[in-house]
Amino acid sequence: MTTSVHGRKLLNLMETLPQPLAKETLLEQMAENFGTEAAFHTCSQQNLTAESLVELFLKKGKLVENQEGITASGCSCKGH
Repeated sequence: MTTSVHGRKLLNLMETLPQPLAKETLLEQMAENFGTEAAFHTCSQQNLTAESLVELFLKKGKLVENQEGITASGCSCKGH
């Protein structure tokens, strides 16, 4: 059975990790913390992979990527 994890848990995880992170390292941390079979969801989207969640959060500005890696932008996920 696949576990569905709300995307805000990724933002919470980012607060505990040294930043910036390489994308590969972030995906490894997500697999370690949420499981390799986890699916992710947000308030507006369902059945996201770890990589598609990271891409969505980059697009929405919740995560920021530059040449050094990915950091949390400080934007919180409202709701849940």
